[in-house]
Amino acid sequence: MTNSNSFNSDPNSRLRHFLQQTYQVPEHLILELEKAEVALQAEFASIESRVYYNQARLLHIFQKNGITDFHLNGSTGYGYGDVGRDALEAIFAEYFGGEAALVRSQILSGTHALALGLYGNLRPGQELISAAGKPYDTLLKVIGLGGEADSLLDLGVTYQEIPLKSERADQADGQEVAGSVIDLPRLLKAINEKTKMVLLQRSKGYQWRPSITIAELKEVIAAVKAKGPDVICLVDNCYCEMVETEEPGHIGADLVIGSLIKNPGGTLAPAGGYLAGKKAYVEAAGRRLSAPGLGKDLGASLGFNRLAFQGFFQAPHTVGQSLKGALLAAALFQRLGYEVLPAALEAGGTASGAGFAPQRADIVQAVKLEDSQKLVRFCQAIQQACPLDSTFLPEPDLLPGYDHPVVMAGGGFIQGSSSELSADGPLRPPYIAYLQGGFSLAQIRLGLLLAAKALVMECI
Repeated sequence: MTNSNSFNSDPNSRLRHFLQQTYQVPEHLILELEKAEVALQAEFASIESRVYYNQARLLHIFQKNGITDFHLNGSTGYGYGDVGRDALEAIFAEYFGGEAALVRSQILSGTHALALGLYGNLRPGQELISAAGKPYDTLLKVIGLGGEADSLLDLGVTYQEIPLKSERADQADGQEVAGSVIDLPRLLKAINEKTKMVLLQRSKGYQWRPSITIAELKEVIAAVKAKGPDVICLVDNCYCEMVETEEPGHIGADLVIGSLIKNPGGTLAPAGGYLAGKKAYVEAAGRRLSAPGLGKDLGASLGFNRLAFQGFFQAPHTVGQSLKGALLAAALFQRLGYEVLPAALEAGGTASGAGFAPQRADIVQAVKLEDSQKLVRFCQAIQQACPLDSTFLPEPDLLPGYDHPVVMAGGGFIQGSSSELSADGPLRPPYIAYLQGGFSLAQIRLGLLLAAKALVMECI
């Protein structure tokens, strides 16, 4: 018979027993995770301070805009006079430092939101420059680097790509894959009279490189504007929202774009994307979403408003949980001998001692596995830690917009939601797992233990 007093006096023992008996997690992995978390308490406190600030700022924006229960109701048909939709866009615009915003369930994904910003504001003969190297896989199709019909290149927009400046190269695959930053001198030299837009992808995507912090972004945008004041600085903000205490619009970005099933949806928004920034550029994207003459004035919100408002309001907390989980993942897998990016603690410290965590710009944690089967097993283990479809075994497959098979784990309540616990990666060397999301640190801990177990058991 279980002694409840014993459980209350030592809940950690009860937890360890449960994890060992129910999930067959080896005790040494549980202890490694506990040690890693103890070493990260100062960093966790720093994350909580940012969450507190972002939550307070967002609360003030809700109050300033007079959001009421009435705004949570949706419209039907054409969506004329949808005051809830308009209020939602007003709070997104203010939070992200823009004059206007487009926030719609009809935006299918982050790639779709970016496509609206690109197609809406680029014309034949004008040039797009990607300042942070190769964009995310699905955006390559929009640009048209594979000869896709109706892409930007197909429609007469020209394109330049500025390789990332790398501090070191991985000789195993012959590619520059780590320690990369934007090559600002080369970017400025590339800007010319045809350059209409500079694309700045903050998150690493499926690359082994640091994500771009607000401080780095501020320097780049200021330099671009000094060289070409009319050049549009478009920031792909996916995975980066609310990680820091400023957003790209506050430091000069003209357009800030992302997905609602990532950070700003707070795990509640069922679909959608957002664009925030200068009014003219947002309205151009709105015309691309609907039609000339209709723009942002139409678009029924149906039952979207309530979940979008509530998800956005709880997003700072959700992002904080995801950040703690990413930091803990870095510490655990460092301790197990894997290379991770960003590191958990560096510059004189390790996950088991003193040191400091590098500034994070997004919620994504990369773990280099160097083996295709390890990547698959890692993602399958994360799937087992999900509330839905936990018995499924994700397998690599070709997905729309990708050139390599991709393995994706994510048994959340919103399909494809990266604000819920998920992991994925393309089946190509050096076989990197990209872990993100999780609105509950308790669930993230379990996912990390199952992933670590999968890697340890493979080695036995």
